[in-house]
Amino acid sequence: MKKIIPAFLILFSTMTFAQESKQIPQINVNGEGKVKVIPDQATILATVETKGTDAKTVKKQNDQKIEAVLKVIKKMNIPTNDFRTQRVALNPQYDYEKKKHNYNATQTIEIALKDLNKYDELMEGLVDEGVNRIDNVTFESSKMKEHEAEARKLAMKEAKTKAEDYVSVLGQKVGKALLISDNSQIYRPQPMYAAMRKAEMADSATPRETLAIGEIEIVANVTVAFILE
Repeated sequence: MKKIIPAFLILFSTMTFAQESKQIPQINVNGEGKVKVIPDQATILATVETKGTDAKTVKKQNDQKIEAVLKVIKKMNIPTNDFRTQRVALNPQYDYEKKKHNYNATQTIEIALKDLNKYDELMEGLVDEGVNRIDNVTFESSKMKEHEAEARKLAMKEAKTKAEDYVSVLGQKVGKALLISDNSQIYRPQPMYAAMRKAEMADSATPRETLAIGEIEIVANVTVAFILE
């Protein structure tokens, strides 16, 4: 008898839970909202890399190039708050064939460029003064928060429309939302730009367009559980 009572209680609890669940008819749907935006600013990671056999000399040469690069950035009237040194490194590299150490000095400057009309001129100036590596360029919008909010609204509208479509044939209505799960994604395009070497620029008397910006696609995905009335 002692074994029967717990089993009865478990069965009763399961039936009660099932009945309570049936008291809230609901529908789960997904919604997606997309907003495409032409970016109006960019973040550039530009690196000066110097190699040599003497650590002190390598570092000095790298510092001199960085000093020239910073002058170019300031000459472009980019505010001081919009550029900074992101990382600095001086690493030994052992040459096993020659059995001696070489040294590699790098320094990376992060630049927030808020006027894309200056992009080509800035990149040319950076390369001319010693930047030999563009690690990354990401494009952004100065109104990103507003666009993200719009994408979320579109996703919710689509979710509600889907729910209404499904239940319209059942003679029911979509009520309040019980649960909302959000998973937003942002695509920041990488530029398609030509290598801007000083010799190449000298070959052409007319300026060339080296940048294809593309679009930022802001995507909001939601899963919504609606009560059915």
